[in-house]
Amino acid sequence: MATAVTTVPALAGAPGFRDGLRRAGALSPVLAVIALLLVPGGGGAQGGTGGTGTVADAASGLLVLICLVRLLRGGARPLTRTAAVVLGLPVFGICLAAVTSGDPASSLPGVARYVQVFVLVPAAVLLTIRDRRDFAVVAWGLVALALLQGAVGVGQYLTGTGASYQGEDIRAVGTFGATDVMGMATVVAYGLVVVTGIALGSPAGRTRTAALVCVGLLVVPLLLSFSRGAWIATVLACGIQLLLGGVRRAARVTLAVGALAVVLVGGFGLGSEMVKERVTSITRVTAAPDQSVTDRYTMWAAAGRMWRSEPLTGVGLKGFPHYRDSNASVALSAGSDTAGAGAGFRKQPLLSPHNMYLLVLSEQGLIGLLALAGSWLALLVGALRRRRTGAECALVAGGLLAWQLIDFFYADIGGPSTVLMSVVLGLAAWWALAPDPEAPLEVRGA
Repeated sequence: MATAVTTVPALAGAPGFRDGLRRAGALSPVLAVIALLLVPGGGGAQGGTGGTGTVADAASGLLVLICLVRLLRGGARPLTRTAAVVLGLPVFGICLAAVTSGDPASSLPGVARYVQVFVLVPAAVLLTIRDRRDFAVVAWGLVALALLQGAVGVGQYLTGTGASYQGEDIRAVGTFGATDVMGMATVVAYGLVVVTGIALGSPAGRTRTAALVCVGLLVVPLLLSFSRGAWIATVLACGIQLLLGGVRRAARVTLAVGALAVVLVGGFGLGSEMVKERVTSITRVTAAPDQSVTDRYTMWAAAGRMWRSEPLTGVGLKGFPHYRDSNASVALSAGSDTAGAGAGFRKQPLLSPHNMYLLVLSEQGLIGLLALAGSWLALLVGALRRRRTGAECALVAGGLLAWQLIDFFYADIGGPSTVLMSVVLGLAAWWALAPDPEAPLEVRGA
């Protein structure tokens, strides 16, 4: 009998049971990294190159090891030349900054962290994903994590067991705790960007419906995170996805989102006053900034002074905390206050400028920034260049990269959620750099 071959949308539908088991087994190292981020971490949110030592970090190391074994045994394809160059480019700036540092020994942990986050884990994820079905499994894994963390965060807001915010323990932080208030916001934002891309790129049906439901569910914990940086990055990233999906659709969706916001915040009063105050504070960065904004701009200025002292190679990895006080003005506070979510009051030290570009510029200089940012931009260009061959994958990958590059203006690496960023970069790298990701999936039948 003749065999029919039809193409299947990349993120729509579900694979067969046996195929699903095989895929889950092959992808289990990646999925384990995602799932283990549900385990509360005790490392806190160390800025810059600080590590956290969480179980998810350990799982990422195991993922790299398993991928290496597969490569040596011939069970996985090696990186293409383009992928090796794009993902390996940051190594040059990282190593140069460590060698030229005033204290190379103290820079070694920073070298390991940067290589783990921006090179090894993304490369391992890229090599582990085999086709667009695998891409879909990992993407929906991010959504599942976002829904679970978001549910914990909403519960914290409703029961008053979250992190402290304006004197009340209502800030949604999920399982990340009060010392990493950006953790849940980052996870939820990733999930929101993924389902937005799926909804825009998939044909009408159950997949799009499920994605739209997830969009509505994830908006709530993102609002309750009170994270201005995550809000800005999510709005802009989703806006880019909408424009890539068509101007008319973008207009319709914008109206629908506006109506949803009115219902959630205006109709149900979901944190309306505090959300309104937090949104308004975004525009008060010069007129009447709060202390967190003052601290951030003071650290940005300090990072700029460090860079001017060593413009090409920076002051060295993990050098920002050491040179901070000698370059910062007296406006910088002793640290940020954290409390709630099961933890007592503590002063969280300000160890990074909370701007990835300025952190890299100050510690690795212009050479390091060009190498690292060049790698990210190459991934973004590659992901968007393939959008005609797989709209939903391109929208997901491009949206995640856009979100991360925008968020880096307000945040840097540090904290348990950093390892998830590595998975996201690997997911996007597969679509941007894999030899033939646009090859249609085949469903064979009699």
